[in-house]
Amino acid sequence: MLNYETYCKIRDHLGRQSLTPAQTAQALGLDVRTVSKWADTPQYQPRASTTPRVGKLDDFKGHIVRWLDAHSYSAQQIYQRLCEMGFDGGRTIVKDYVQRIRPRAPQAFLKLDFAPGEAAQVDWGEMGTVGIGSTSRRLSFFLMVLCFSRRMYLEFTVSQTSEFFLACHERAFAAFGGVPQRLLIDNLKSAVLQRLAGVAPVFNPKYLDFSRHWGFEISACNVRSGNEKGRVENGVGYVKKNFLYGLELTDLAAVQAAGTLWMDTVANVRIHESTHERPMDRFEQERTLLKPLNPNGFDLARIVRVRANKQFRVALDSNHYSVPAKFANQHVIVKAYDDRLCIYADDKLIARHVRCMDRHQDIEDPQHPKELLQQRRSAREQRLLVQFQAISPRAQVYREGLEATRVDARAHLRRIVALVEMHGKESVARALDDGLELKAFSAEYIAHMLAARRRIGSEPGALQLTRAADLLELELPQPDLSIYDHDQGHNTGADDE
Repeated sequence: MLNYETYCKIRDHLGRQSLTPAQTAQALGLDVRTVSKWADTPQYQPRASTTPRVGKLDDFKGHIVRWLDAHSYSAQQIYQRLCEMGFDGGRTIVKDYVQRIRPRAPQAFLKLDFAPGEAAQVDWGEMGTVGIGSTSRRLSFFLMVLCFSRRMYLEFTVSQTSEFFLACHERAFAAFGGVPQRLLIDNLKSAVLQRLAGVAPVFNPKYLDFSRHWGFEISACNVRSGNEKGRVENGVGYVKKNFLYGLELTDLAAVQAAGTLWMDTVANVRIHESTHERPMDRFEQERTLLKPLNPNGFDLARIVRVRANKQFRVALDSNHYSVPAKFANQHVIVKAYDDRLCIYADDKLIARHVRCMDRHQDIEDPQHPKELLQQRRSAREQRLLVQFQAISPRAQVYREGLEATRVDARAHLRRIVALVEMHGKESVARALDDGLELKAFSAEYIAHMLAARRRIGSEPGALQLTRAADLLELELPQPDLSIYDHDQGHNTGADDE
């Protein structure tokens, strides 16, 4: 016995979808005679049963079918109408029943055909990580697919910012040798700032300028309408499943080299399942219909206004780049390209760096601190001259003599200034005077003169006599006369001999 749900499906196929009984039977897996029988039955008539099982909803199912035939009511609307008729069951059984019998409109998409050179589709993909210096970065890949030939351009990056997005476009155009008439894109922030259903998209001004420069139109897909760029979405899945799955390369350059080889030997020379031709063979029909490349370049840079810190560094993507020291604590303009940074102040280029894709790195141009070091050196030398000339009014003359006779005059000045701490300013000034008289210009001579004077010591002063009263108070020890007795006895013995 045919159940009620199958009966509803038969009526849907024959009525709403306008299928023949044979087509309906094939779609539902039924005998065509069964379909024909129920096609002529205006109302479902279940087979009588001796032990019928009656549910709360059974008496109302006919009403539900008629309501759905007349209008696409929601399950909540049907439940409310049933309650008005005396139904005392739950909302869930009504919802489940409506879902079972409501004819589901099959999702159908128009097949999009494109002429050679007419269009290409663009999208980003992501999968896994790749090592960059001391860190790991998310691996992204840019994919552009020509809609007619299905030829692909694939490029791997670790960033999806606008400068990388536009640079990948340009390299794709160069690989194809031309530009398609229009590009179909998803709602990427690098291309579309705002996309609302029923409202014209708001394109990124940078991307609009880029499209005008290269001569292509922009077509943004509708919201949640990935089928409109199915070629590139299928391509993203194809790259993941047929190239990236199981790939153990950790270096970005190695991944890119392997990807280029894979495109040349696999992706673009396989028999495509939709066209049944090789993409490169169909590309020969498309090549001459692409727009010619613009010989003039386009400024791809992302422009950022930042303030250099007191260490004369600017920050971008967690890395720090140096600028000349005089621009410390000043605002500058950073133009970030995919491979380099150009830094400007007052419309003048002040610094240029290779862009670092590592994290938390300090990149310094050896020329940038030189001005600061020179300033510090000049300040030290100025302090040295002030200290030297403070020794004596004739210090300036002695300095001129040093500079005329000594290659390393500054070194002699520093040593002479240091002697002031050891011997005092007056002693050093006297030694300078002596050096001028003898035309002896060197720190060694000054040090020798100071050492010699210290060895000689100070001259004795005048004799100071004590007073007579003081002399009377002097206590002198008594002389030891016993020594005379000893000597006398010795002499007597000699006379007796």
